[in-house]
Amino acid sequence: MCDSSWNANIHIVTWNVSTRYPEGVALHSLLGLNTNPEHDGDLPDFYVIGLQEVNAQVQNQVIGLFKEDPWTNKFKEMLKERNFVVVKTEQMQGLLLMIFTRKKHLLHLREIEAEYTRTGLGGIWGNKGAVSIRMNIYGCTAVFLNSHLAAHDHMLDERVEDYHKILQEHKYHIKSRETIFNHDYVFWFGDLNFRLTGEATTSPEDIRAEVKKDNLGELMQKDQLLLVMNQERAFSELTERLPAFPPTFKFEPGTQEYDMKRRPAWCDRILYRVSDRKYNNVKLIAKQNSYKSHPAFSISDHKPVSSEFNIKVVRKPAETPLIAPDFDPDAIFNNFDALDGQIFSDPSEKMVEFAPIDTWTIGEEYTVKYTLPEGLDDAGSDWIGVYNADFGSVEEYQAYEYTSRCKEEQRRTFSLTFPDTLHLPEDPAQTYVLLYFQSTGTRGITGLAGMSEPFHVEHRARSPSVSSVD
Repeated sequence: MCDSSWNANIHIVTWNVSTRYPEGVALHSLLGLNTNPEHDGDLPDFYVIGLQEVNAQVQNQVIGLFKEDPWTNKFKEMLKERNFVVVKTEQMQGLLLMIFTRKKHLLHLREIEAEYTRTGLGGIWGNKGAVSIRMNIYGCTAVFLNSHLAAHDHMLDERVEDYHKILQEHKYHIKSRETIFNHDYVFWFGDLNFRLTGEATTSPEDIRAEVKKDNLGELMQKDQLLLVMNQERAFSELTERLPAFPPTFKFEPGTQEYDMKRRPAWCDRILYRVSDRKYNNVKLIAKQNSYKSHPAFSISDHKPVSSEFNIKVVRKPAETPLIAPDFDPDAIFNNFDALDGQIFSDPSEKMVEFAPIDTWTIGEEYTVKYTLPEGLDDAGSDWIGVYNADFGSVEEYQAYEYTSRCKEEQRRTFSLTFPDTLHLPEDPAQTYVLLYFQSTGTRGITGLAGMSEPFHVEHRARSPSVSSVD
């Protein structure tokens, strides 16, 4: 039994967009893309995008219940033609978190769960706080958390309180992974709003002058985030490469000039944490390849910040050694996760298998057959969706049926009938796929556990009318 690991590349962006919309803004460079996909360089495996102060007026929130917000749609349009898919989004008022992945990884992301914590107005209001998405990436676990903490220079204690409130109230429903730091990888980013000390002695003009002299190292010594990390008051569990770019706040929108009504500061940050857990003697590693701001973007009073990481991901078949007369003790020892005391397995290797579909006739009932592998059981609210084969988001289903309506044909093989009322466009060039989702219900834990081969649909021939009969 061999074990293997590989390096997944993750591109993270954080940006306070100051309620602006993305219309007319070319976002390619923010993601390291060329305007022509044919000229792109090596693309990451995941894009993780956290925005703050997305326009959260009531009418926009109502629209967001029925269709994607403009920012998600803009990023999706860019990435879909590069074969990326929206895995999940989570929004709490102005906080928006999006995760995209290459389609080839989609079946290996399991136990996906979103969470949020409000910290505005003492926890009543969601204009400040955090949204997060946790998931299993092959055999490892990760949390991506986007936060917007209390504003203004003098609110340092409130920012520290926000951090601890998020840690305390963020709870997931995965056994042994209920808290943020109970994961292999944690990426915490956002408008953390930490400012520079010396409010009484250092004016906005003084800070601007030091930035123009490129004295960033001296200014960074006054950074509140660095201060509270060193004092172990907040964020000391995480790591940050010190920013080598100028402060990202506060700018006059539409310009590269600082707004002298506020003291410039590094509000927009990306931090990370790697567990010391080992899988089969494989040490988990996160290598930060870049950490930079993007000053050319000027629609907001903040500049966006991005960072690229390579993380070591353990990938291994789910089978475990059998206890037999000729068993190899070393085989069991080498597959023992010393921290959790369990035989290590990669649950994403277990996949639902669909029986082949030649042609689906629309206007007639159609029965789908599928097989659940050993160790993968219905989570309670599982469902099967019909998708265009070139889908760009797991939200883009054409139709779905819950597997609670299925019938067991034989051991672990089931059938599920879609009604004759299902409607799909009559397009001979379009192909479709079935996706099997494990789900525990509304705002529960989800994961894509199976995908069929592409198939075509045809529409049932119309019955002849009375006038057409001789």
